[in-house]
Amino acid sequence: MTVQTQEYFKTSVQDRDPLIAQALENESRRQQDQIELIASENIVSRAVLDALGHEMANKTLEGYPGNRFHGGGEFVDVVEQAAIDRAKELFHCEYANVQPHSGTQANLAVFFLLLKPGEKVLSLDLAAGGHLSHGMKANLSGRWFESHNYNVNPQNEVIDYEEMERVAEKVQPKLLIAGGSAYPRELDFERMSRIAKKVGAWFLVDMAHIAGLVAGGVHPSPFPHADIVTCTTTKTLRGPRGGLILTNNQDWFKKLQAAVFPGVQGSLHTNVLAAKAICLGEALRDDFKVYAAQVKTNAKVLAETLADRGIRIVSGGTDTHLVLLDLSSRGLIGKQAEVVLARANITSNKNPIPNDSPRPPEWVGMRLGVSAATTRGLKEEEFRTLGNVIADLIIAEAAGNADDVIEKAKTKVAQITKAFPIYTN
Repeated sequence: MTVQTQEYFKTSVQDRDPLIAQALENESRRQQDQIELIASENIVSRAVLDALGHEMANKTLEGYPGNRFHGGGEFVDVVEQAAIDRAKELFHCEYANVQPHSGTQANLAVFFLLLKPGEKVLSLDLAAGGHLSHGMKANLSGRWFESHNYNVNPQNEVIDYEEMERVAEKVQPKLLIAGGSAYPRELDFERMSRIAKKVGAWFLVDMAHIAGLVAGGVHPSPFPHADIVTCTTTKTLRGPRGGLILTNNQDWFKKLQAAVFPGVQGSLHTNVLAAKAICLGEALRDDFKVYAAQVKTNAKVLAETLADRGIRIVSGGTDTHLVLLDLSSRGLIGKQAEVVLARANITSNKNPIPNDSPRPPEWVGMRLGVSAATTRGLKEEEFRTLGNVIADLIIAEAAGNADDVIEKAKTKVAQITKAFPIYTN
């Protein structure tokens, strides 16, 4: 082995690329020192991290276990089959495709399977908590297909199923979609299935945000009501970035294989497959059920604490991992609240709420999620403290004196992060 080759295989990122090494170190420190309340994020296990950084990342493969287009895939076959078997067991279904690189690509594969360009899709309005891959005009799903929306009741901000049925009867969609990225209430899959059948539509449930709650038994399962289900392995499932497609329709098993590859993507992310298999295995453990239950409890405590302090909670509460705030009565937009929380080392994001402005800079909502902080070990007491800290910051920002409370808030956050560290040796 030449000196140059030895250097290639042995030189650390710190020596090879100081700029990137410093950014990686800073990100590690940020995650350690901040409380993550972005609903689409979580903290993966050390085992998942190990898989993501494994030599399996070097392997290129196309196809499926036992039928690859490249040699040398026997160990990836083991990994992918394990992920498939675990997903089927976890979600009580007969078919699982674990290859999609993201939830959006999983949705795209379903569109590829079920729809022709120009056919109609009916999904939750984006401002009411829907997702861009369900037909947003700026997304491929909205450019290639005719997109229509159902909405929430303006009084209680919960999905109006009677309105949904009326819209479905008028639109006659080919595909009805449940799920989204900022809807905090439990979904009635059975009722939506009946609506889909009534109008002759396929019923897709995108459970990206609630997959871990379903797996943990604290949210109803979309099966047997859904024709097809997609989700991510991150968020409440607390795995790597990636998607899944699940179904019990035997007529689609082979067609879904082709819809994913070569339909909408090429070679695998083999190391991510290993990480998916690990997280799915973790979700089959009894301790994951305890985690999922704690997520729901923590979200309710956070919502109640904020409401008690006069912060309006969209729909009046939550049945999931996320809490959606309406800041309009405080005279704030979501970005202002996001910035002031960040100054106290709390990470969040602005978000639209029902009937919000179509312009992101004007959104008056804020989305908070408890999954990552729950993974750290925070429980009711810590979330009551966090809720009061967040309320203090929002109220002070609205009054123009946020500087007066920032340091006190940072101190409380630091006490929590120190008591609940991540990735300790």
